[in-house]
Amino acid sequence: MTFSAIDRVPHPITTADGRSVSSFLGNADELVSHLVTYFAENVMPCQALPSEAMRGDITEFTRRCLMLAMEMLDKRTTPSEQQLVALRAASAQHAREGVPVGTLLRAYAEGFRIGFELVVGQVTADDLAEVVAGTRLLLRTLEVINATVTSAYLDEQRQVAKEHQTGAQTMVSALLSGHGVGALTRQTGIRVAQSYQVVALMIPELPEELDPRVDAQVVARRKLRRVQAALADAFASRSLALLSTNGGTLLIPSDEPDMPQLTDAVLGTISATSGVRLTATLVPASTERIPTATEEAHELLDLVRGIAKPPGLYQLSDVAIEYQLTRPGPARKHLAGVIAPLGDHPELLETLRTYMATGLNRKATGSRLHVHPNTIDYRLRRVSGLTDLDLTTAEGILRARIALLADDLVHTRGAA
Repeated sequence: MTFSAIDRVPHPITTADGRSVSSFLGNADELVSHLVTYFAENVMPCQALPSEAMRGDITEFTRRCLMLAMEMLDKRTTPSEQQLVALRAASAQHAREGVPVGTLLRAYAEGFRIGFELVVGQVTADDLAEVVAGTRLLLRTLEVINATVTSAYLDEQRQVAKEHQTGAQTMVSALLSGHGVGALTRQTGIRVAQSYQVVALMIPELPEELDPRVDAQVVARRKLRRVQAALADAFASRSLALLSTNGGTLLIPSDEPDMPQLTDAVLGTISATSGVRLTATLVPASTERIPTATEEAHELLDLVRGIAKPPGLYQLSDVAIEYQLTRPGPARKHLAGVIAPLGDHPELLETLRTYMATGLNRKATGSRLHVHPNTIDYRLRRVSGLTDLDLTTAEGILRARIALLADDLVHTRGAA
């Protein structure tokens, strides 16, 4: 007999003494009991299952698998699609229960190993040809089972993820709009926290999205999936998000002691993992304040973008002065007007900005502007003369910083 014939020969694989190979597996009930005990003691997730599950579902499914394996040996055939229906259903159920797919595959492999050792422990040298044929069949059957289990498991996992994503998006939409979420909690099973970190997130364009040689939409979608995966890892898939390829809103429960929170370090890890330098603004809020907090977070994000802050995490305390200066009114106009006389002297305005950006370092300012430090001194004296800013005092330096900021905001947001 050859391996190519195993799907066509209808009679059992037999040993030299005329016994079918499957007969060496012994009493089915005893073997099932042995396998279930082995799984409970050696396959870690099984140890956490209640005893009734071990006695019930797992025992029954183990029996089915054993009967299938014995039939495959005796009929010299691999499982048919109809015979795999129960295996698919069980794999889907395990996916919903959160049993790792690696655990399932290990359990099947261990079951096959135990059965194989029972057989080879009783055959003789005269049975070598039949044992080889049976081994080939077992390996082929295990291959079919692995593929079936993995496919059914992943299909169910994708469906569960889709259902969760739909439920999460519905929930976050309700929270952002301020609508009641009691019924949604019951329908989706998603817990509503008492308080959240309300986060406005900006996902920047990647250089590849601007490359005419590639599909920008594909690049953007892949970028978004990486960000979503990194967020799921960072917050154990317990955050709620409405995101597009440009960013969106993230709600992170903050009333659970073990729930990870968004910090500068966490955002840095998410950025590194996703390969995208993210900018985020955060406003803590109770659940009922989420709609208002969301507006505040996105207003802060607009401010951070408008004044060209580098990627990172920002709260109101980080940009309090800038935020206050964005409020339209006479104070902002007055502050911006402090450096208005420099409008006719662009080299002086550039020198003042560079001097502030270098931490009041004359040499660094001169190096950036490619002029001698003495020239910087001369220009700063002219700035003081034109604007009445005394750059030799802390108060004058502070006024200069605020005036530059107010001028930036007037020009980026309008003078209103």
